[in-house]
Amino acid sequence: MQPFVADHLGFWIPLYILALTAWACLGRFMMQAIVPEDSPNYIWRGFRLLTGWAVWLARRAVPSYVHPRFLPLVAACWLFGIRLVAGVLMLSAGLGPRITPPGAG
Repeated sequence: MQPFVADHLGFWIPLYILALTAWACLGRFMMQAIVPEDSPNYIWRGFRLLTGWAVWLARRAVPSYVHPRFLPLVAACWLFGIRLVAGVLMLSAGLGPRITPPGAG
């Protein structure tokens, strides 16, 4: 494995998990327009399994008048924001990879 990836797994893995969950929330938001909530479709069940925790947290973080249909979208927005802040903080703390030209030392 290349040192660019292997030396910074603590940076890549959390950001990857946040991005994966956020994009799955967007997929769940779009797919719920065509699939009933209790559908046996394996893709729908996968979206619900992957994003259940994020939607649960979004349900507790937003006011009760937000329709449950929009909770995956709210969760995705929060996850993208958290990913951005976490990435900037990790990079500024020196936990992420540095992009420098070869031979620049």
